[in-house]
Amino acid sequence: MDPVVVLVLSLSCLLLLSLWRQRSERSKLPPGPTPLPIIGNFLQIDAKNISQSLTNFSKVYGPVFTLYLGRKPTVVLHGYEAVKEALIDHGEEFAGRGSFPVVERVTKGLGIAFSNGSRWKETRRFTLMTLRNLGMGKRTIEDRVQEEAQCLVEELRKTNGAPCDPTFILSYAPCNVICSIIFQNRFDYKDQVFLNLMKKLDENIKILSSPWIQENHNQQSEFTLENLATTVSNLFTAGTETTSKTLRYALLLLLKHPYVTAKVQEEVNRVVGRHRRPCMQDRNHMPYTDAMIHEVQRFIDLAPTNLPHAVTCDTKFRNYLIPKGTRVITSLSSVLHDSKEFPNPEVFDPGHFLDKNGNFKKSDYFMPFSAGKRICAGEGLARMELFLFLTTILQTFNLKSLHHTKDINITPVANGLTSLPPPYKICFIPV
Repeated sequence: MDPVVVLVLSLSCLLLLSLWRQRSERSKLPPGPTPLPIIGNFLQIDAKNISQSLTNFSKVYGPVFTLYLGRKPTVVLHGYEAVKEALIDHGEEFAGRGSFPVVERVTKGLGIAFSNGSRWKETRRFTLMTLRNLGMGKRTIEDRVQEEAQCLVEELRKTNGAPCDPTFILSYAPCNVICSIIFQNRFDYKDQVFLNLMKKLDENIKILSSPWIQENHNQQSEFTLENLATTVSNLFTAGTETTSKTLRYALLLLLKHPYVTAKVQEEVNRVVGRHRRPCMQDRNHMPYTDAMIHEVQRFIDLAPTNLPHAVTCDTKFRNYLIPKGTRVITSLSSVLHDSKEFPNPEVFDPGHFLDKNGNFKKSDYFMPFSAGKRICAGEGLARMELFLFLTTILQTFNLKSLHHTKDINITPVANGLTSLPPPYKICFIPV
């Protein structure tokens, strides 16, 4: 038989076998679009607007559906009910971290963010305990954030009201808070060591030292030097990047909506005044400011598809069988932009978190930090930083744009997992 014919027949048989196995596997999973061999559903997803693609799929296949990102299935959960049912009601089963090849090359499955199983549980438990011992959640941390807020406004004051790109300045403050927790020391913004650290974070390069304890060779322990170094790197990356991006986006939205800025500043002046440092206790008396910060986080939708989860065992979910290890994507965007909970969700409106009497209104749909077992370990610190940094800035400066409000672009720039604010310049005018 002709070798070419043999090759064609062999490839055809392999293709048919692959399709048969895939079809057999799909019969137990939630419904979804028919995947192509090898590449799956990639061609049916708009890489520039993944969240909208998931919304479009959900309209056809419902809130629980399956996509093939390559040859392996990914179960997608869309909408509050499905996300809450999985991450909270079935938290243990959905507590795995889904495969993330690009990151795995760097972290090697270590650290707190991308590890799994007993390693993740032990590392997370140890991290939370250590952070508490170092002062997280205590008044001492609030003092440090207040101090850093003052350093931040002093650095902004040096711009003398001239237009500036706030990107790096707004990164210094949250990074220094992490430094003060982990190293028990903050750095001057011009300190070369600190600037080098910021550069490494910006390049997403973690620094590993050579082993200096025995534990690194004890394969029974999760507390190896490499694992601890990766965990610290996770804390710096998460604690610096997410907060600084949120601050940057918040200032852009305040430029776009000066009437919101004016109401916040009126509340800051009435509750805090001009000469006292804002503190967390003030938040209870500042419902509009609290609502504004919540609305910033809801509106910007920083992590639209969340970090990927995975089921830790064969899981029956809504009459479907999801095999152990299957990657799960939870659409936080579909929760934060739910039109039933947040009327006109595409509009920036602090009223989404206020009742008819102007009091702050909580919402179960507020999930910018995810939910369940894998909820962000630094949520409390991030909330504190956003409140104290923003109120201190607005207590000290008026914000001025280089453009008319109607010309200010607030369209996010997609960048992998997160939505970034478009670049802009701002003037900080001392009040």
